[in-house]
Amino acid sequence: MNRTILPVIALAYSLSITGCATDDPHKRAKTGAAVGAVAGAVIGHQIDHDSGRYVGAMIGAIAGGGVGHYMDKQQAEFEKELKAERDAHQMEIERLKDDTLKLTVDSEVSFDFDRYNIKPAFKPSLQKLATLINKYDRTVVHIIGHTDSTGSYEYNQLLSEKRAESVASFLAYEGVSRVRLHTEGRGEYEPRDTNETEAGRQLNRRVEIFIKPVIEGQEYKAHESPKY
Repeated sequence: MNRTILPVIALAYSLSITGCATDDPHKRAKTGAAVGAVAGAVIGHQIDHDSGRYVGAMIGAIAGGGVGHYMDKQQAEFEKELKAERDAHQMEIERLKDDTLKLTVDSEVSFDFDRYNIKPAFKPSLQKLATLINKYDRTVVHIIGHTDSTGSYEYNQLLSEKRAESVASFLAYEGVSRVRLHTEGRGEYEPRDTNETEAGRQLNRRVEIFIKPVIEGQEYKAHESPKY
């Protein structure tokens, strides 16, 4: 085995042990994101330890000056191909300040209440999304599940994780490389609105998909968990 890979695997194992040893309610999500980022380096075969850059990674990188143009094109095509979903208020698309694209999916459309199996009616929309993600392959995709506050913290955390994984599994089935996919569950901890009303709870039940550009020389940043 490549000598560079050995310490990376050890680091991934260390991260998983550290995550399990805390009482942090987000420990599964944080551990999964951290290990996923390290796993990306393993798949890339090595890390330049002086710069922290991924070397020989399987995901192409964008030169810094071309990021805006690349994401402009991607955003325009997303908005065009997913217009029906946006018009029906099933999906929101927004551009964040670091050029990340954020897609917010209404879980009422994508999942039955208290379930994590994707509704058949929503699969064509995810197929369109997978096609676009495959076309614009110089990105990393973070899928984050959220719930309302109904039920226990533990149950909501697990449900949010399973919903994120369901979306990732579907995208992978449609050909998106698993190297590019990271999943997290954040349970009820990041509400968009109040949980005191049904309308608010509906807004809080959602899946967010962050599409982060892989920038040359800063490849590791694309694998970092989105914090906005």
